[in-house]
Amino acid sequence: MHLIKSLEKNTGYGKELASGISEKEAKRRINEYGPNIIIGKRNISAFKILLDQFSDFMVIVLLVSTAISAFMGEMTEAFTIIAIVIINAIMGFIQEYRTEKTLEALKELTAPTAKVIRDNKHLTIPAEEIVPGDLILLEAGDRVPADSVLLEAVNLQVDESLLTGESVPVEKYAGSDIRRGSSLPEKKHSVYMGTVVTMGRASAIVYATGMNTEMGKIAHMIHSIEDEQTPLQKKLDHLGKLIVYACLTICAIVSVTGILRGENLFTMLLSGISLAVAAVPEGLPAIVTISLALGVQRMMKRNALVRKLPAVETLGCANVICSDKTGTLTENKMTVRKVYTGGTIFQINDSKAFSKMTNLSRTEDLLKTALEIGALCNNSSISSSMERNGIIKKFTKKKNINFSAADISGDPTEIALLVAASKYGITESGLKEKYMRIGEIPFDSERKCMSVICRNNNGESFVFTKGAPDIIINKCTSIYMAGGIIPLTSEFKKRILNQNEEMAREALRVLGVAYKKYNSRGNKQEEVENNLIFVGLIGMIDPPRKEAAEAVMKCKTAGIKTVMITGDHKTTATTIAQELGIYKKGDLVLTGSELDDMDDIKLQKIVENVSVYARVTPAHKLMIVRALKRKGLIVAMTGDGVNDAPAIKESDIGISMGLTGTDVTKEASSMILMDDNFATIVAAIEEGRVIYSNIRKFIRYLLACNIGEVLTMFLGMLLGLPIPLMPIQVLWVNLVTDGLPAMALGLEPAEKDIMMRSPRSSKSSIFSDGLVFLIILRGILLGLSTLAVFVSIIYLTRDIVLARTSAFMTLVLTQLTHVFECKSERKTIFEIPWFNNIYLVLAVMCSLIMMLVVVYIPPLQVLFKTTALSVNEWLIVGGFTFLGPVVSSFIRFRQR
Repeated sequence: MHLIKSLEKNTGYGKELASGISEKEAKRRINEYGPNIIIGKRNISAFKILLDQFSDFMVIVLLVSTAISAFMGEMTEAFTIIAIVIINAIMGFIQEYRTEKTLEALKELTAPTAKVIRDNKHLTIPAEEIVPGDLILLEAGDRVPADSVLLEAVNLQVDESLLTGESVPVEKYAGSDIRRGSSLPEKKHSVYMGTVVTMGRASAIVYATGMNTEMGKIAHMIHSIEDEQTPLQKKLDHLGKLIVYACLTICAIVSVTGILRGENLFTMLLSGISLAVAAVPEGLPAIVTISLALGVQRMMKRNALVRKLPAVETLGCANVICSDKTGTLTENKMTVRKVYTGGTIFQINDSKAFSKMTNLSRTEDLLKTALEIGALCNNSSISSSMERNGIIKKFTKKKNINFSAADISGDPTEIALLVAASKYGITESGLKEKYMRIGEIPFDSERKCMSVICRNNNGESFVFTKGAPDIIINKCTSIYMAGGIIPLTSEFKKRILNQNEEMAREALRVLGVAYKKYNSRGNKQEEVENNLIFVGLIGMIDPPRKEAAEAVMKCKTAGIKTVMITGDHKTTATTIAQELGIYKKGDLVLTGSELDDMDDIKLQKIVENVSVYARVTPAHKLMIVRALKRKGLIVAMTGDGVNDAPAIKESDIGISMGLTGTDVTKEASSMILMDDNFATIVAAIEEGRVIYSNIRKFIRYLLACNIGEVLTMFLGMLLGLPIPLMPIQVLWVNLVTDGLPAMALGLEPAEKDIMMRSPRSSKSSIFSDGLVFLIILRGILLGLSTLAVFVSIIYLTRDIVLARTSAFMTLVLTQLTHVFECKSERKTIFEIPWFNNIYLVLAVMCSLIMMLVVVYIPPLQVLFKTTALSVNEWLIVGGFTFLGPVVSSFIRFRQR
């Protein structure tokens, strides 16, 4: 009665606990509270998403360029620009449309049906019809339909990993205190929507449904997160506007200058427009897109699926990776690490099944007994096919064997005991031949132990017990040592408890195992489980992935900090983090309760010194990511559970697990690790850095070329010379040099030291580290070389067509030579490998052939106003073409 009154006081419901609410009352409450579903944002129509893709400033500029090109009769140019715009719009549409599905995946995690009691009748109803006050029934295998407080619980354990990140099922108890202010792991009397019952049975009264549940709070957090542009998108947007304004201004000056000098009005307007079309790098968005797309293909080969193209580049500048522990840095399966028996500690490692840590003799029988008890006092199983295939027998000869989900079934702790026994050669089939189970006392949360009664082939009966070490030791009167069975003295008890504490400090989950001979005269439970013989302690843990430590070290080398964020205990998290190299002495470790006592400003001050966060909630993860971002850091967040989704969406790049990740997390993420391997992130970082480096290379190339083109026309006008290049020639240069060569730069392989460099700052300009100097220097040399050839040929031949053709060819050749200089920002053209990118070589050859065609084929000579060049002209063109790289290399050598 006290419990019912407390429930009524804490939840507002409880009057009809015995018989459940009536159908009439249920209908009234569903009208009041709404259906028990996760509600997504108001859906945006696909057409609206598509229209939004054309509102970008650069896209508008491209459309204007299209109109100009069409007006000039350059339909090829117009169609090219239109194709670029459409491709970009389609890719943006796909990304946004898929993002809209994030909250839809949440609905799949709620239970489709639920068992309730209404009007004293047991019913199965759709979970969306559950209302606050409903009396629900739960048993092993059920998914909890709504947040509820337990009215009755029998050996109840619930897997809450999708909300808390804990790898071990949580024990739950009946009670009235729902403790709304405490963290999820501390709420032992409540169960939550979407979690799964792994053991036992229960009845509970619903106190929150739909968007008021813990799952609904996550949905609210996802709603509140606004999508931000990536660092690359911001930089390119700013760059695009800067280029457009500068080029249009200069082109207007060129046109006005020519008109004031008496040039033909139409010709100068056409020249200005042509130069504007050529100067604006309309190919830049397409080349960026193609470069990112090619990077995505390379990532697929390295087990990373990129959902959003800019994600690869963004990861390349990440300086913090916030990683979930369970299943990401660890294997997400309990594994026995140590067995303490007879005063000896045995440790499991990779090279051998077990190795002694101390040199005491005659302890192997004790170890075998301890493992046999763990395997017999057990309700899990390993597939018999493994035994038939001889896998178990090979455990003592080969390295550790990985069990798949198809091979095992049952409680993770019990599975770990079976696997450990198997490694020692103790098989289920062998135990069944030796023992027959004749009774069981199930695990009870109050007793904290489990016992089985077995009879061997000689007709002898035994009790085998496992449970909490302090409970087990109090049930024992003897201890099994190497010399035999002796009394369990207070000194022995002290040693055992000290060892238990030491193993617990190592974040091991410890079980005690004991046994005794049994006779049927004592049938009472307390008589069955007393006067036991203590055998040993078995310590287990969810171990780190072998490759994770190496990946963390590579991140450190690359200047990237790895932070562990988990729902597990502080000790467990710190131990794993230290083993992986994430935590070092002096680093801070914060818990969820400590975060609750902090405001955003206080966390922001210390966030860079924290390596481990333990016992955290989804709100805490979001808080941590935002604090890191406010420090100006580029944050990558990995995870697999629903609890990770809000932080993943908030981070600069969200990374979900492909094998164990929920649909919610995958939809919220930018990238999915198909092998759930933390080490794959390192490969993604390298790929991201390569892509950004390549983007800088073709920005350097395009802008230097455009400066050269504009400078040629501008200086020609200022010096009173005839127009150096005709409008159609300017457009042809743009087509020949801005297309294939620039795209081929996006295929440049990684430079050897790419992972030895520190991450770039998110605030740094895309022109940082001297890129502006390189662009301006080569742009000036390109323009001066072209103009010098034009002036030289006019002076020598007085032939304006020949002079323009020579300048035309010089401008193209200097640009095709410059593309090789752009292969490296740190080396000159004389130091780089010329042929390690075959695509670039082929692109340059293709562009050169296109130029020769318009110079030497008569019909095209008429169209492009060119004439064939003789050897003398070629010598002048060649000399000025290679003068630029020589001067540039000399200047850069002097700067070193």
